[in-house]
Amino acid sequence: MEGEETVRPELKIEADPEALKALDARIARAREKLAPERPAPGWRGGKFAGVSLAWRMVLELMIGVALGGLIGWALDSALGFFPLMTAIFGGLGFAAGVKTMLRSAKEADNSARRG
Repeated sequence: MEGEETVRPELKIEADPEALKALDARIARAREKLAPERPAPGWRGGKFAGVSLAWRMVLELMIGVALGGLIGWALDSALGFFPLMTAIFGGLGFAAGVKTMLRSAKEADNSARRG
């Protein structure tokens, strides 16, 4: 068998367009059947939507206070006014957190009214 070249015939697959359409429809039906139900976007979808909103609002407030406090502490460390900047920026962080919480509550209310 030396010297002989083995040539593989090319595989030619001719697809029937009707069979492909039928297969595509079967795959789509199977995906619909197996796909988990997803809640609608917004605040009203899902079993724990209210808890999720509550945690989001708490975290927004805490992050605002913590970020403001850290900025104030850093300024106090650099400038030497220990409690002053921490208190001022902590208060500003609290105000920013409350503002963000109110915006989240308004978004949730608007989403609930739209349905």
